[in-house]
Amino acid sequence: MAKKQELESKIKSLVSDRKRAYCQTFGGDSEAVKAVLVDLSYFCRANQTTFHEDPRAHALLEGRREVYLRIKQHLDLSDDELFETLK
Repeated sequence: MAKKQELESKIKSLVSDRKRAYCQTFGGDSEAVKAVLVDLSYFCRANQTTFHEDPRAHALLEGRREVYLRIKQHLDLSDDELFETLK
């Protein structure tokens, strides 16, 4: 049981470090950060459907959206909430 708790503690630490890195990169209030997030939101179709009749095009669009959502998760969720997404 102690090994499981130790492993969980290490994973939580890694998640926390990763969140901090995302926040340092994408979490500022600078105009550059805002511009990049707006551009990524548009390019990744963050707020619209990724459906496309061509399954390969659909997969491409869904992949883009998944990357954007990962960035947003690290900016918007707590360390504990991020850890829960791993389960």
